[in-house]
Amino acid sequence: MPKLLSRRWVLPSGLLIAGMLLGSGLQFVRDAHAAASAKVFEIRTYTTNPGKLDALNARFRDHVLKLFEKHNIKSVGYWLPQDAPLAGTTLIYIVSHASREAAKKNWDDFRADPEVREVMNASEVQGKIVAKVDSVFAEATSFSPLQ
Repeated sequence: MPKLLSRRWVLPSGLLIAGMLLGSGLQFVRDAHAAASAKVFEIRTYTTNPGKLDALNARFRDHVLKLFEKHNIKSVGYWLPQDAPLAGTTLIYIVSHASREAAKKNWDDFRADPEVREVMNASEVQGKIVAKVDSVFAEATSFSPLQ
């Protein structure tokens, strides 16, 4: 009886090994896809023209946050540096997106929105507000409470 049992497992064990290899390959593909489409954070730093930080803050407070929601750009937080040389001219904020691909789509949709253009134009009747924008994409660490 044991001999018969061991013969029955010769073919299935070969299939088992093939299945394990295929499963590992599929897991690799799933992991790669998950990494490519993982949630990302975007750290953005806006440097304003002299005397324009209040106008930028008003634009964000009164309009941009709602427009971000409309375009699936999730606000994490907004900060104003306290020390020179950034104090008085800089807004730093973090938003999140479902993936890098989603970030591109979200920003493209945001920029194409006529309401966004209207808000930007209206806020700059007294002159251009933003002199420079820096953007850095980041992923949360496994120990980050923001995961």
